[in-house]
Amino acid sequence: MTTYENLTRPATASAVQRFTDPTTWGTFGAHWHSGEQKNLQCCAVRRETHDVKTFIFRCADFSALSFEPGQFITISPIIGGQTVARCYTLSSSPTRPFAFSITVKRVPGGTVSNWLHDNLQPGDSLNASGPAGSFTPVGRPASKLLYLSAGSGVTPLMSMTRAACDMAGNLDIVFVHSARTPSDIIFHSELTRLQAATPGLRVISICEGLGDMARWEQPIGRLELSLLNQQVPDYKEREIFTCGPQGYMEAVRSLLREAAFDFAHYHQESFDIGVLNDEPLIEQAPSLQQNVFTVTLSRSGKTFSMPGNQTVLSAAKRAGAIVPSSCSQGVCGTCKTALLQGTVEMNHNGGIRQREIDKGLRLLCCSKPTSDLVLDL
Repeated sequence: MTTYENLTRPATASAVQRFTDPTTWGTFGAHWHSGEQKNLQCCAVRRETHDVKTFIFRCADFSALSFEPGQFITISPIIGGQTVARCYTLSSSPTRPFAFSITVKRVPGGTVSNWLHDNLQPGDSLNASGPAGSFTPVGRPASKLLYLSAGSGVTPLMSMTRAACDMAGNLDIVFVHSARTPSDIIFHSELTRLQAATPGLRVISICEGLGDMARWEQPIGRLELSLLNQQVPDYKEREIFTCGPQGYMEAVRSLLREAAFDFAHYHQESFDIGVLNDEPLIEQAPSLQQNVFTVTLSRSGKTFSMPGNQTVLSAAKRAGAIVPSSCSQGVCGTCKTALLQGTVEMNHNGGIRQREIDKGLRLLCCSKPTSDLVLDL
C-alpha cells in the first residue's frame, strides 16, 4: 500500500552532518514549518518547456522544509519597489527537504510569473512563507491511485509521484496528464524515466495535437470517459487526485458523474494552479453609505482604514501589508490570522476549523469588518 504518513518528518541534521562540515551549515537541520517566513536563496533555474521553468531553492539558514506533497508556499519578491505575494505549489518531494522547487508557467500579463522567468537567477534571494494547503494524499491511505492533471496542474501531482517513488513503496499509480502538444508536457522526460524504473507507476500523456512532432504514440484528443474506460478500466477502484485549469476540472467532474464515480474518493485543487493568484482579486468598490473601519496590525504598527463591504485581506494588501494568501475563497487556510480585537463577518468554505475560530483565528480572505480591528500581523 502506498503511504505518505512519514513525509512531514525531514531528515535530521545528524543523518546528514556525517558527510558534511557542520561549521559551514549554520543552523543546518532546523525545520521550516507551516506559517513561518524564511529567506530563500535560488540554487538553480531549469527550463521545462518553452513557457515553464523550475526554480530550485534552499533556506538561507539551511533549514529543512517540512511539507506534505501537494502543498504550496507563498513567495514575496520585490517587484518595482513593492513586495508582491503569490502562491506556488511545491513540485519537489518532501523526502528531499533541504532543496525544494516550484515550477512556474509564464502567464500572459502575470506580474510574478513573468518577473520570475525574466529576472530570478541562481544566487538571488527572496522571502517566502508556508507551506500550506490541504490537497495532499497524507491522511488518505490508498493502495490504488489515479492522478489526473492538465497543463501546470501537473506540479502537485509530480510532488506526490516523486515522493512515492523515493519511498519505494508498493506502488499502484496511474498518472494521466493532458497537454496541448507533446512539447508542452511538463516533466515528460522525468516521468518517462520514473515509469521505466518503477513497476507500479504508469504514465499516460494525452495531447490535443502533435504540434511540430511528426510522430506520437500516445492518445490524441482530450480526456473523455471512453478513453478513461479504455486506458484505466479500474478507475472506480482508485483514489483520484485532480489538478488543472478550471475548465479541465469541471470536465473531469462531469465525466466522473456520468460514470457514477463515488466522489468520496475524489480530491481536487481548489483553484487554477496555472494562474494561482498571479493577478489581484478585484473587489466591489465601496459605496458612499458604507461604514468605514480602522484596522491596526499589531506587529508592524501599520494602520489603515477600510469599508465594511471589502475583505480584510484585500484591504490589507492594498495598504501594503504582507499577508500570505492563496485561494481567496476561504478554502486553503493560508491567510489564517489571529483577531486580537474587534469583530468580523466570516463566510468560509472549510479552510478553518471551529476550534481555531474559538481560539480567535479568522480567514482574512472571507472576513469583512463589523468594527475596528486589531490583527496579529
